Amino acid sequence: MSYVASRLSAVKPSASMAASMAAKALRATGVEVIDLGLGEPDFPTPAHVVEATYKAALAGETLYTAAAGTPALRKAVAEKFARENGLSYGPDDIVVANGAKQVIFNALMATLDAGDEAILPAPYFVSYPEMVKLLGGVPVIAECPADTGFRLTPQALEAAITPRTKWLFLNMPGNPSGAVYSEAELKALGAVLAKHPDVLVLSDEIYEHIIFDNRKFVSFGKACPELKDRTLIVNGVAKAYAMTGWRVGYAAGPAPLIKAMNTVQSQSCTSVAAPMQAAALAALTGAQDCVGEFRAAFERRRDLVVAGISRIEGLTLPPPEGAFYAYIGCAALIGRRTPKGAMLADDVAVADYLLAEGHVSSVPGTAYGLSPFFRISTATSDAILTEAIARIGRAVAALQPAEAAA
Repeated sequence: MSYVASRLSAVKPSASMAASMAAKALRATGVEVIDLGLGEPDFPTPAHVVEATYKAALAGETLYTAAAGTPALRKAVAEKFARENGLSYGPDDIVVANGAKQVIFNALMATLDAGDEAILPAPYFVSYPEMVKLLGGVPVIAECPADTGFRLTPQALEAAITPRTKWLFLNMPGNPSGAVYSEAELKALGAVLAKHPDVLVLSDEIYEHIIFDNRKFVSFGKACPELKDRTLIVNGVAKAYAMTGWRVGYAAGPAPLIKAMNTVQSQSCTSVAAPMQAAALAALTGAQDCVGEFRAAFERRRDLVVAGISRIEGLTLPPPEGAFYAYIGCAALIGRRTPKGAMLADDVAVADYLLAEGHVSSVPGTAYGLSPFFRISTATSDAILTEAIARIGRAVAALQPAEAAA
């Protein structure tokens, strides 16, 4: 007897969560492990957000809300899109869910029929293909190598579109690469999409405020307003406001799509917890100083990691343009042997070795659809990152050259 539905057979657990669990298991044996597997800011949630949540709960904001979210929060989201992104949406165009991941899941649940395809530029966020497969869709991988800046080109997009294409996913700044698209690059993708009127666009902009080197973030919706009636803009408070555990994401899109997503939500989780919505409201409407402070810290950490990795022979790291990850190239390590004689056959073996030998947890590039790389989170302190880089350096230095193993 099987308790598990057949649709789960092709779906893998979250690779980043698996890496973190492996780190915890090793730590439980007494080993001091640096866990850089999960992308989670190490800053406390801003005090004014916590205080507003507490006051809302005391005031009785503890009951069910509308599936789409409270009117106050949806109004604040619409105002955020207008103020920061130059986008115009009404309350019926906004939905609030338990994190950006649930927003995406609801959108796919509401739209995918069996065999529908979703184009995923690789490297992609680990959950994208698994959600597509879970809901009967087919991930179509469009590789975006380092020499394209890990960005999707119009040519690659055109080549990936078929009569079964339902969605194109974009993620900017990207997880794991940190890639940021310019307005011109987005417009070039929009020109391709204009020729394919049945393709929907999911623009995941959760890292929009974590952007470096004085770059200006441009939403896909702003760059390609002519595609508004088939674009879903996904965002949330988790990354910009250090609120990963509060689980509040939101999106804006065409009213018929939002209505369908609300139907899914009303029959699954009902709504986001009312106090959490009060927290998100406080984040979006309160003081924004923390956003700039966090961004500056993430950029400093990015610089620290880039400089450190550049000193390790065999690893490469183009400076990430945003987010808080380092997607580190490890092609030169493939074929080398560990001190125990095991050959590093791929980036999974590299990540396993760095955990076993260097006691640093990372996620192999295989999980993101583009190898050979491994991802570390840079959303932790300078001291921890410095120690992690030193450990990675010692572990790499301990490898035997590939030619010596021949």
